[in-house]
Amino acid sequence: MTDRDLVDEVIEGWRAELPEAATVELEIVKRAGRLKGRVEEVTQAVLGRYGLTYAEFDVLATLRREGEPYRLKPSRLAARSMLTTGGTSNILQRLVGAGLVEREPDPADGRSSWVRLTPLGVRRAEELAMETTRAHREMLAGVPPATVRALAGLLRDVLLALGERAEDETSAPR
Repeated sequence: MTDRDLVDEVIEGWRAELPEAATVELEIVKRAGRLKGRVEEVTQAVLGRYGLTYAEFDVLATLRREGEPYRLKPSRLAARSMLTTGGTSNILQRLVGAGLVEREPDPADGRSSWVRLTPLGVRRAEELAMETTRAHREMLAGVPPATVRALAGLLRDVLLALGERAEDETSAPR
């Protein structure tokens, strides 16, 4: 018999009580949820040392991925970081207060503005990207590299089948 995880116990319980609920879909959802929880725990341990939330890090990382001049319109930033525009507004206020981003008017459109990383924001985004990468690598160190690569590909396949496609090349999230 192969090793069992906590999800196997959940499925076993459902098989005994309500077999119709003991599906492969439930296994996927439960295991994906447990993996998400582990990733969030490791990520938050890093971000907590900087006093940042995951959403704040996501905004910094999204701006840094843009390349120089590390700026986006607020609506584009919200879309690329997968946040709501209202949520992004609150996050931006905190990041402006921390000196990590600044808002600047758009000279071409007086009703619009740009959000740009400050030099401190660039450094912080890079530090956090590298620290979270190390933390994730350490978390997955016991998983064979071929399994990690296969899982990444399988998850992409699932997300594509669910309709999550990248935008065209000129506006694709980075």
